[in-house]
Amino acid sequence: MNDLLDTHILLWILVDPDKVPRPMRRIVEDTKNRVWFSAASIWQVAIKHSWVKTEFAVEPSTIWRAARNTGIEELAVTAEHAVGVDALPWLNRDSFDRLLVAQARAEGMKLLSVDPQVNAYLSRARHLR
Repeated sequence: MNDLLDTHILLWILVDPDKVPRPMRRIVEDTKNRVWFSAASIWQVAIKHSWVKTEFAVEPSTIWRAARNTGIEELAVTAEHAVGVDALPWLNRDSFDRLLVAQARAEGMKLLSVDPQVNAYLSRARHLR
């Protein structure tokens, strides 16, 4: 199975794994699963870090290296992913979340998130095909 981590789950897996809900942690730890992070998540971390360095001390380069070193695979953002955002209903106004949903759809991945607005897309998945 291919699983794409949203930005919160990526950060928690690397920085504070106890915050990750147990079922998601099992998915990530199961070596039969391929687990991915999006370049969009690193971009999001970079933007937040550059805005509020004192409040958001996580450096994007540290997260990027840590993800790769732990075996989480990197998913680049493609034009297909960007175009896929256009087909999504406006259940969520966060551009990064919408891109992650579009990436997961385009790549046939399950998106792991605890955000109710992101997960709203999962409950409407049959309508998004």
